[in-house]
This record gives sequence, C-alpha cells and structure tokens, in this order.
Amino acid sequence: MNELIQLSPEVAAAREQGRAVVALESTIIAHGMPWPQNLETAREVEDVIRAEGAVPATIAVIGGRIRVGLTNEELQQLAQSPDAMKLSRRDLPFAIATGRLGATTVAATMICAHLAGIEVFVTGGIGGVHRGGAESFDISADLQELARTPVAVVCAGAKSILDLGLTLEYLETHGVPVLSVGQDNFAAFFTPDSGLKADFRMDAADEQARFIRAKWALGLSGGVVVSNPVPAAQAMPREEIDAITAQALAEADAQGIAGKAITPFLLARIKALTGGRSLATNIALVKHNAVVGARLARALQDRG
Repeated sequence: MNELIQLSPEVAAAREQGRAVVALESTIIAHGMPWPQNLETAREVEDVIRAEGAVPATIAVIGGRIRVGLTNEELQQLAQSPDAMKLSRRDLPFAIATGRLGATTVAATMICAHLAGIEVFVTGGIGGVHRGGAESFDISADLQELARTPVAVVCAGAKSILDLGLTLEYLETHGVPVLSVGQDNFAAFFTPDSGLKADFRMDAADEQARFIRAKWALGLSGGVVVSNPVPAAQAMPREEIDAITAQALAEADAQGIAGKAITPFLLARIKALTGGRSLATNIALVKHNAVVGARLARALQDRG
C-alpha cells in the first residue's frame, strides 16, 4: 500500500476479511450539496452500502494523506469547511504536499480507489463534455480518468447540465463501455432517460461483474460506466429540468462563471429555481446508486 494512503479501521478490516468495499467521493459533501443535507446524505449513503453487505470508503485528502474511509467527525469537517479544495488529478499532489483539506472529484476518487485496491465507486453523476465544448474544449477530467483507470463507476448517468451526446461520443472514442441498468438508454441525472442509447443493458449485478472481469482479464485499460437511472418517483420532468438548466447556463455565462466553479454554481441555481426539488432528486439518486454499487462490489468480490 502506498505510504500516502491511510485506510480507516473499518476499511482495513474489510480488506483483511475479503469483504466488498465501495468507494465514495467527497466533493458531493464539500461542494455538491448545502449544509446540513450534505452531511446527512453522506451518512445515509454509507448506511445504505452497509445494509447491502458492503463497506463504504468515503475518500478525501486530510493532513497530507489520502484518507480511505472517514470518521463522522471528518465527514462533518468536510461538510462545514468553506475552503476545502476541489481535487482532480492535477490537484492531488498539491493538496498532499501542502497539507490542505481536499475533497475528491470523480477523477481523483477513481485514482485513490485504484491505489487502495477498490474496484467500485459510487457517485451521483459523472462529469462530461460541457455545452459548447466543441469550441471551448471544456471537458471534465472524469472522462479521461475513465479511459485510463480500472474502476467501475456507478452513477445516474452524466449531469444533465452537460452535452450528453458529446459525452457519450468521447467515452466511445476512448473505449469506455457504458452499461445501463433497468433500461436501454443512458440516464440523465435528474431524469431517468437522456434519449440516448447506452452501449449495453445489464440489469443484474452478477451480469455486470462478469462483463467487468472479462474487460480487465483482456488487458483492456480503463473503467466502466454503470448508468443507473433515478427512480421514477423521485425524478424531475425532463422538459422542466431542461428549461431550468438553460436558464442557469445563461446566468453562468452572463456572470463569467467557468471551469471548476461552473458545476457547483449550476447545481445551486437549479436547486433554487426548483424550490429545492432538485436537491431531493439528487439525494434519492445517490442512495439508489449506492444500492447498485454495493451489489456490484459483492458480485465482483464473489468472482475473485
């Protein structure tokens, strides 16, 4: 194990006992949701994974080390710290070298999970190609990480603030397979159906595990996207979220907001414009992903 990585007692015990472990990001806590829902959701998602027979490993950088598995106090520190860095691949060395508190994005969590020997990572939605990306080249580092790091990422598709068509094109170009659960189409975060087909539909955890084991046994590098749509009862109408997203994007453009700041801004504006309903949807989809991720992690563990 890399000396820069510190496993929590719960995660270390799980590894020694051969139990399934599921990685969780911390940007959703520090930057993705408001207080106190961020802390409440973090704890509830961990409990969902435990209830499914796996062990949660929320990842962050604290005190110059990658922490894999956090205490309740550390979760609260992330949830209430306004200056926690948002860490992607390029930022990890800086946070470690300077001792800064850092919350890991999808890309950084994949890196840390792989270093810790964890094969499954649960998040809300992956990043992707931003709208207008053909001109701006604003493409999330999440996509390149999926092309290079062998971790299965369970998500509710890509965030609907993105250009989902170009996001899927990028993943196809880099050989990243997209599996869909319960439907043929790729999910669109707040809504179940993007209208765009995923590569393969695989509903059962064992079926997904066989696919993933086959990919890696072939020496094919990179991860796998497992697209798990938000439950219909908690979903938002597609037409409504599209209109609200367009408004939020126009406001971001008018205010010159871009780069790392764009996603937190858009999610906050969408929450405000929906009267908080989008936050409830976000929380529901993360919990639903935790169920699918825990079952996948157990199936992969059973396959050795």
